[in-house]
Amino acid sequence: MNIAGFIARRVAFNAQKSFSRFIIRLAVAATMISVTAMIVALAFTNGFQHTISQKIFNFWGHIRVQHYEPSKVMIAEEFPIEKNDTVQKLAKTVPGIASVQAFATRNAILKTTESIEGILFKGVEATYDTERLASFLKQGRWMNFSDSGYSNDIILSAYTANQLNLKVNDPVLIYFIQNDGSPPRARKLKIAGIYKTGIEEYDKLIAIGDIRLVQRLNNWPSSQIGGYEIFLKDYRKMDTINESIYNQLPILWNSRTIRDIYPNIFDWLGLQDKTIAIVITIMIIVAVLNLITCLIILVLERTRMVGVLKALGAYNGTIQKIFLYHGAYITGVGIILGNAVAFLLILLQKKYSFIKLPEEMYYIDKAEVQVIPWQVFAVNAGTFLICMLVLLIPTVIIRKIQPVRAIQFK
Repeated sequence: MNIAGFIARRVAFNAQKSFSRFIIRLAVAATMISVTAMIVALAFTNGFQHTISQKIFNFWGHIRVQHYEPSKVMIAEEFPIEKNDTVQKLAKTVPGIASVQAFATRNAILKTTESIEGILFKGVEATYDTERLASFLKQGRWMNFSDSGYSNDIILSAYTANQLNLKVNDPVLIYFIQNDGSPPRARKLKIAGIYKTGIEEYDKLIAIGDIRLVQRLNNWPSSQIGGYEIFLKDYRKMDTINESIYNQLPILWNSRTIRDIYPNIFDWLGLQDKTIAIVITIMIIVAVLNLITCLIILVLERTRMVGVLKALGAYNGTIQKIFLYHGAYITGVGIILGNAVAFLLILLQKKYSFIKLPEEMYYIDKAEVQVIPWQVFAVNAGTFLICMLVLLIPTVIIRKIQPVRAIQFK
């Protein structure tokens, strides 16, 4: 029979009112709050990073292949490249690639009778995977592509549409700027849909249309494009797959991950990991300090019991185990309750979205949550292990207790 475990259970589940009972409840509550805070913080951080990252990936792909232009900025037009069978077949030859899609961009100005707005016109093909952009489309429909010529449809951002006071099915005059200094070339297009990503840099700049219009304005044949967007099955393999792709490209072609093209956003997202590490550290310290205080009080309150056990021949190690088991019960109950409260809050946020965010600052209008099982396991196991190791400290008091004085202790 496990004597230490038996006594620990009797002490832990003693219904008699006492000061130590209040302290135990306080320690359980502190552990519960700490575990809840860690799990919720991780879920919100994961959801925040994942949602914003997916917005960028869905809009631009994971890897971009273009002509080598080291000094090119985002709003600059691409140097044309010839369509390449090797690149187009990467989805079949490189594991992890979901699709490869061509694009080309052109600087332009949208004009109405009241206002003008500068945009970057992004041309895509009829085979473009519009499902990736479905969550962004707020009004209207995707473009209709004709068999001949180019589509007269254009997809504008909600920001641009509001600035120009335009709505779905309205005609809009678009002027494409000529690089040779000649007058802009005008085209009359119809607004097929209105999108919103919530990322200000995109919503203020990008309009989506037919790549054949860009090719005609640039006097490119149908075989020339601005570049390729490569979509992956797992974004975490971007760097590895990018290296594999780069070795298969023609001379003077270059491939870069979206993380390298837009480092500011991803660096900002990466800062969240440091913040969450600080939160977890603070929460573990709070839980540990509360448990240490609780166990010290329990040892002092049970001094007579310790003296009696020693007088009966119990070893110091056995008595230490009693309080360690007691500490384990407190920690375990706190962890279980912490998980229950954390998952309740996460489910409520998923269903009701009661935590809102200013979209212009955070790129999302509500706090998103994502639970990663191994992180929850690490929080629970780490909290329990650290608490048990630290709880060895107050049990040292037991070795200094003398049976004669302890039995007389009141």
